Amino acid sequence: MALFSALALSGQDLQEGDLLFCCTDTANAITAVTSGVEGLPIDHVAVFHRIGGENGIPYVIEAVKPAVQLTPLDTFLSQNPHVIIGRVNVDFDIRQSVRRCLAMVDKPYDDLYLPSDSAIYCSELVQLNYRSVSDCPIFEPIPMSFHDSTGRVTDYWRDFYGQRGMIVPEGAPGTNPGELSRRPQIIIIGRYR
Repeated sequence: MALFSALALSGQDLQEGDLLFCCTDTANAITAVTSGVEGLPIDHVAVFHRIGGENGIPYVIEAVKPAVQLTPLDTFLSQNPHVIIGRVNVDFDIRQSVRRCLAMVDKPYDDLYLPSDSAIYCSELVQLNYRSVSDCPIFEPIPMSFHDSTGRVTDYWRDFYGQRGMIVPEGAPGTNPGELSRRPQIIIIGRYR
């Protein structure tokens, strides 16, 4: 995590709607098939929000099991020790985008990563709710990837979906936190702490 060591930030540096990308120390099913900015193993993203306005209490809005929730920033950081901060660098209504994210609090977590259901996964929360002032998505969906660097769908994902009587939704429209961190609409402003 030395990549952004010169750009360590505190809670005071965060702005409404900043994206908090979580890097893992150990590979997992998500990082085996996706990668983040600078090749970092990013497996989660949350939205920064202050309850009570500009000087309010810092929280994140995140889609985790069992449902989309508000998590105090300190709790989030204790659970995710390596956090990279991204800021959207295009013109959009941040307050309206965050309000849309807040409206999804208590929606069930989507552990199937399907775009066609009412459940929500972490990067889908951002992809669906961050919209331009003309109400167009800032982040268009991408083809979902469940394959490794050889192009082969991993055993984990074949088994995961097979146990549910489903085929792997390879190529279905979606999003993932690693790829989201690499989008040109986001600038990485530093790491937390």
